[in-house]
Amino acid sequence: MTISQTPFIFLLLLLAFFTPTHQNVSVSLSKTTLSKSGDSVLIQWSGVDSPSKLDWLGIYSPPSSHYDNFIGYKFLSSSPTWESGSGSISLPLVNLRSNYSFRIFRWTEAEVDRNHLDQDHNPLPGTAHLLATSDDELTFESGRGPDQIHLSYTDADDEMRVMFLTSDAGERTVRYGPSDDSLDDVAVAHVERYEREDMCDSPANASIGWRDPGFIHGAVMTRLKKGLRYYYKVGSDNGGWSKTHSFVSRNGDSDETTAFMFGDMGTATPYATFSRTQDESISTVKWILRDIEALGDKPAFVSHIGDISYARGYSWLWDQFFSQIEPLASKLPYHVCIGNHEYDWPLQPWKPEWATMYGKDGGGECGVPYSLKFNMPGNSSEPTGTGAPATRNLYYSFDIGSVHFVYISTETNFVQGSKQLEFIKRDLEGVDRRKTPFVVVQGHRPMYTTSNERGDAPMREKMLEHLEPLFVKNNVTLALWGHVHRYERFCQLNNYTCGSVGPVHVVIGMAGHDSQPLWKPRPDHLTDPIYPQPKRSLYRGGEFGYARLVATKQKLTLSYVGNHDGKVHDTLEILASGQVLGVSSSGGADEPGVIGGSGESTFSWFVKGASLLVLGIFVGRVGGYISYARKNAGTGNNWTPVKSEDMWSL
Repeated sequence: MTISQTPFIFLLLLLAFFTPTHQNVSVSLSKTTLSKSGDSVLIQWSGVDSPSKLDWLGIYSPPSSHYDNFIGYKFLSSSPTWESGSGSISLPLVNLRSNYSFRIFRWTEAEVDRNHLDQDHNPLPGTAHLLATSDDELTFESGRGPDQIHLSYTDADDEMRVMFLTSDAGERTVRYGPSDDSLDDVAVAHVERYEREDMCDSPANASIGWRDPGFIHGAVMTRLKKGLRYYYKVGSDNGGWSKTHSFVSRNGDSDETTAFMFGDMGTATPYATFSRTQDESISTVKWILRDIEALGDKPAFVSHIGDISYARGYSWLWDQFFSQIEPLASKLPYHVCIGNHEYDWPLQPWKPEWATMYGKDGGGECGVPYSLKFNMPGNSSEPTGTGAPATRNLYYSFDIGSVHFVYISTETNFVQGSKQLEFIKRDLEGVDRRKTPFVVVQGHRPMYTTSNERGDAPMREKMLEHLEPLFVKNNVTLALWGHVHRYERFCQLNNYTCGSVGPVHVVIGMAGHDSQPLWKPRPDHLTDPIYPQPKRSLYRGGEFGYARLVATKQKLTLSYVGNHDGKVHDTLEILASGQVLGVSSSGGADEPGVIGGSGESTFSWFVKGASLLVLGIFVGRVGGYISYARKNAGTGNNWTPVKSEDMWSL
């Protein structure tokens, strides 16, 4: 070889090293069309030479996405036959209104970049060496009707709103009636959409996070008779119709109230992605579906008090969330209030000097997806200051049975002189306690908590200054909060003091997000918990779950249901007089200071009536999300996944 040939040979070697090796590796799909969101496809591959535990499958939508802009990934080693160079992975996928494609990459230990991390500080896989791309793209059937159906109350007792998503702005309607074969009433849906330029920061407005959000439709079913089961379907003749769903309308003549309540649930994905997702949300949905079956034809609703999907700028996680909750939200009204992970960004309009807790938790969404994807009662809104649609669904109230429910925003102005504080004052002073003897206020960040006392301390001081006096003066029965991913029940409180005045405060942020404040004792200080439990904190629960509220005009009962067994672990009972009765609690190893008791309550009929149902609709639509060994890469990587409480507990 002559000296003049050396650069040419070197160039050939470089091209050989960086050129994708499609010729030996093949990727095929068991089907190229899925019928509906949540259906599964089997991805098969063969011909991987010298397979490595770091070889990985990238999931892309749309197929034209840049290598680094995957929506998720799975290590090939999650397949039991990966070492042979062949294998398969089954994935349930949701409709993102564009096709999917799949790519296999080689990634080596030497290429692990400790500066290129996901939100858990785990290295993201490298894309330098593409081995193969699927020959076919995966699509969803056309003409099969809308997705992501969910209900909510309006300001009128005889109405129910339904919202859903499609890939175009064509006219859609809801057809409804008192039986599934007489859907004679029709309401035309309005349609909205937001654009990439409405997002205020990355990743929401960057290629890595933005995906087409589709078109959001909403219609109102009117003139509903009280307490009657109605059947409905949404769609159009051209675009297709959903299957027929049903709900029970509000009954203003009934004193009974039933609600399923929680915060911080999020969603689960069958793959790893840039943002932490919440496997425990699957169990929360499962047990609430069990309770709905036991209800029969009694009306009820769901209350999700902030940190809704944890999309944080990765828009497909909103699609994942709504697909996951559809089995619930198509049956019961699904009510929300705003949390930090829907909204917060550095230039948000209201950010006083003391509000150091407002940061980048919204992932650049600045409240826009939350504001358009939900439509709550009332007309509260605040301008974004960016030209994007106003932030909505901030504060509102409604009556159900014997309870007046109030939702507030801890992320927008609530201090003296604000529109929100005026609303809260006017609303609480106007409650008819003869009709609704109980008042329940809900917001995201807690006024009281024994976890993470430092980060939100300035906000809690302002809440105590501006909100607590109104709560005490107007005899609020119960204040429910999220944000901290635990269950914690306090006594009746007024300025940190237990007594017979002031609401009982309960933190219910335990529905899914899996970074929990550690309440177990330190190994070398077994009698000193990381977060000491003062006397005002009567019960701290150590597992995921949700709260179940049932009330009549005589008594309100709140129960904490644990996800590991679907049983009641704590019960609070309050009489219409305001008297708090004895509580029943059954604690665990991570629940210091619990009050003894069997944990059995007046809610046992819920559990016993439909105990351990397989919940076919749940399994069919949602169960697959967790049954595919998500994120169990089995790679033997030499890093340790980090879940930092400073980043994730709130």
